Amino acid sequence: MAKIIGVGDNVVDKYLDLGLMFPGGNALNVAVLSHRYGADAAYMGVLGEDRAGRHIYETLQKEGIDVSHVKITEGPNAYSEVTLVDGDRVFVGGDPGVSTQLSFTEDDFEYMKKFDLIHTSVYSYIEDELKNLKETGKIVSFDFSDSYEQSYLNKTLPYVDFAFFSGSGKSLEEIKDFQKKVSEQGPSLVLITRGSKGAILYYNGKYYLQDSVPTKVVDTLGAGDAFIASLIVSILDGKEVTFAMQKAAEDAAKTCTYYGAFGYGIEF
Repeated sequence: MAKIIGVGDNVVDKYLDLGLMFPGGNALNVAVLSHRYGADAAYMGVLGEDRAGRHIYETLQKEGIDVSHVKITEGPNAYSEVTLVDGDRVFVGGDPGVSTQLSFTEDDFEYMKKFDLIHTSVYSYIEDELKNLKETGKIVSFDFSDSYEQSYLNKTLPYVDFAFFSGSGKSLEEIKDFQKKVSEQGPSLVLITRGSKGAILYYNGKYYLQDSVPTKVVDTLGAGDAFIASLIVSILDGKEVTFAMQKAAEDAAKTCTYYGAFGYGIEF
């Protein structure tokens, strides 16, 4: 069984149209969803002492996620404000709250060594710790979202093994060229998700194209995180790459059929 820890960002996604907030955030979503897909998973991050933070903590416990290294501190939990336009999520505001206060102890790094893979993201604000994450000897997975600035890539890529990007506005040739250049800076796996256009993977020097799976879209929030989590679990479990990509597309499609990245909406 794959062992995965999500380290860094969490939020409650406040759906302004619904009056509901759902647990979310890339590092948190990947931890929860990878567990649903068969991994042994944990989450490490900072939660606020407010109602939003308590809701996330209780949700993680219900989902069977190891919360032994979650830090709870005084102050507001991070949140994002979301509206839906034809099922597509649009972020319109938010605040990082206490989530930016994440720091690590030696015990935290020793704990991370129990896992096969450490997943974090551009929204976790721990770029200066990537070298230390890499020195645990474990796979470092990083979601760059739509951060393509070369200076940022130069700073982070040498410490990243699995790199994930959003790239719906780029052509196929642009994506392939970009993936190869990224891989030359360190990562063996470079995935670009393109929403309804599917995804493109560059892994160990080979390209893999995957179409999206048709589904009735309620909410696209979390679909990319589901693709990442599913792909990671399959790769770590030794599945064939084309199988892993197809399953990831199917899991991403399922996430689009309900609100939130993995449910648990409550009024805010």
